[in-house]
Amino acid sequence: MPPSTAPRSREFVLTLSCRDAKGIVYAVSGLLYQAGCNIVDSQQFGDLPDQGSAHATGLFFMRVHFEAPPHLADTDTLNRLFTSVREQFGMEAKFHSLARKPRLLLMVSQHGHCLNDLLYRWHSGQLEVDIPAVVSNHAVFAELAERYGIPFHHLPLAAGAPAEAKRAQEQKVEALVTEHEVDLVVLARYMQILSPGFCAFLKGRAINIHHSFLPSFKGAKPYFQAHDRGVKLIGATAHYVTPELDEGPIIEQDVARVDHSLSAEDFTAVGRDVECMVLARAVRWHVEHRVLLNGQKTVVFH
Repeated sequence: MPPSTAPRSREFVLTLSCRDAKGIVYAVSGLLYQAGCNIVDSQQFGDLPDQGSAHATGLFFMRVHFEAPPHLADTDTLNRLFTSVREQFGMEAKFHSLARKPRLLLMVSQHGHCLNDLLYRWHSGQLEVDIPAVVSNHAVFAELAERYGIPFHHLPLAAGAPAEAKRAQEQKVEALVTEHEVDLVVLARYMQILSPGFCAFLKGRAINIHHSFLPSFKGAKPYFQAHDRGVKLIGATAHYVTPELDEGPIIEQDVARVDHSLSAEDFTAVGRDVECMVLARAVRWHVEHRVLLNGQKTVVFH
């Protein structure tokens, strides 16, 4: 598997999942080889009961990064090429062109650390995406978005707003997602509970970040609550959004040590740093097509 020398327009990632069976890797790699493709990297995982998990799904997952010859270098052609293998194994399979940058819509409320971190990573080339919009229920970060040249959409939502008003506001976000062909919505500390309808619309394409003190410390100022209890570890969790609040499939987590010498404000600062790192990793892995859903869990190919 030599380093890729093909133009980006000829590089693709294939992601797939299906019931585990013999011959999947042979069938996939053999088809790509016969078609004149060069496999750059390949990873696979089977979630099998004999690995000691009582909740194993029995599914097989695979990610293949490959170069296609010029006459096959588009996703429609590759999908047609893959029809027989897909049908043989009952696969959910998708080809992703690396020539196309994934498109992100960022949502934020009044804490901007994750938003600022993602915008910096995008601006500095560390995160290869396009960001057509920032959405907020507050106007606080309009100037920040403007500095990066990104349209800011202020969609206010009053505290205690009825379900009808919340849904109307969410439908405006849905319209932006559709208009801008958004691939991923990132809740960069967007502090609103999403309706079931909005969660269904964003299924598999929305990531949230929160502190990892749940369910112990809920509500306002969780880091202050943790400080009062003498917590020694601060963490953060990035996960896909589902109707079950903060219980979607986990993509990434991390922790940092704290101790008695730190103030509640110090706890908060440490927590914000961890949140930024965890969210950035989760977003990057998603847009690199490294995360596959496995029921209530994820498979993340590093």
